[in-house]
Amino acid sequence: MIEIPSDLNPSLVPLAFLLGRWEGAGVFDFPGAEKCNFGQEVVFSHDGRDFLEYTSRTWVLDSEGKQLRALETETGFWRVDEGRQVEVVMTRDQGVVEIWYGELADKKPQIDLATDAIARTAAASPYSGGKRLYGYVKGDLMWVGEKSTPEVPLRPYMSAQLKKVADLKEWAESLPDDMPDGVSFFRPDGTPYEG
Repeated sequence: MIEIPSDLNPSLVPLAFLLGRWEGAGVFDFPGAEKCNFGQEVVFSHDGRDFLEYTSRTWVLDSEGKQLRALETETGFWRVDEGRQVEVVMTRDQGVVEIWYGELADKKPQIDLATDAIARTAAASPYSGGKRLYGYVKGDLMWVGEKSTPEVPLRPYMSAQLKKVADLKEWAESLPDDMPDGVSFFRPDGTPYEG
């Protein structure tokens, strides 16, 4: 179920399906790099202004699913206009800044993005462009990324399936003060609910 916060900027309602903290795993595979499984945490949040704030952290997983080392970190800002056109400004820890444009699919929570502009630092690996597809499927956030370099044509390189993580503090704050008999919970300040 997609919830729309009451304090969400009205222009962002079409992106409401992205909101929250998501965790899951995926596969990384690109020529010249080690193929691996990765874990991922993505957070889409808002502060009432006309953009979503985005943070993604990925890490390499071993064969048992344990974290080995950091893989990639991204931060950015997502906007959508009245015509359902999406723009994203993203910075990656590898020394890359990107501007992405795309659109929301008609009548379904899916976004297709492609890079429009890229800036790289001198230390960044070669990179010439990318595409991404995000979709909300049966309560999960799924995505696939493609990228190209001067030597490698555009091809898929990362994909993941993420599950929404409940915010227990937010849930606890929404509990009524008069909990039913036999139920014992604690308020966020540590005092018990009287049941």
